[in-house]
Amino acid sequence: MDKLVEEIVAFRDERDWKQFHNPKDLAISLNLEASELLELFQWKSSDETVNRNKSEIQDELADVMYYALLMCHDLGINPKQALLDKLKKNAEKYPVDKAFGSNKKYTEF
Repeated sequence: MDKLVEEIVAFRDERDWKQFHNPKDLAISLNLEASELLELFQWKSSDETVNRNKSEIQDELADVMYYALLMCHDLGINPKQALLDKLKKNAEKYPVDKAFGSNKKYTEF
């Protein structure tokens, strides 16, 4: 993960883009890329989109990860630890005995 983040930061820095990458604009870019991913599924079934647009899905997911990892780097957040911490919180909110096979939100248990 560290090597990947180093490559992302090097890509950005080689182009002198850090000046544009404040937390607000990174969050906006992250949202825009997630919206581009969502757009691939618009008006189609999930299976249809996956079967017809897998490489585009891959590209949009890469863009989302790019901005998420860059934002983590710039804010001093360890992405692996952030994910592990969030999984722990979600495990508390969604205990297996209540959440198994359910699509209910934790507030509905």
